[in-house]
Amino acid sequence: MTKRDLVVRIAAETGLIQEQVLDVVQKTLDYIAQAVAEGKNVELRNFGVFEVKIRKARIGRNPNAPATDVPIPPRAVVKFKPGKEMREAVLKLTPKA
Repeated sequence: MTKRDLVVRIAAETGLIQEQVLDVVQKTLDYIAQAVAEGKNVELRNFGVFEVKIRKARIGRNPNAPATDVPIPPRAVVKFKPGKEMREAVLKLTPKA
């Protein structure tokens, strides 16, 4: 699903103009991105949590020159932890053995 698909679907269900829905969706995403960029956790109940984690420094390997070690510095990454309802819904997609 793309942002466009989301806007069209919300507009169809609410009767709002697509341009207005796009503005609201875009502002929501902007505020989430801004908060995460500031190092804050963003918790959306029944959806999930966006949080910043710091990855430790580590040694990587160059596949073209396996004997060469490549130091990888620590860095901040965004992690998403799905909420209970989303996690349960996705588990239903698990193929049966």
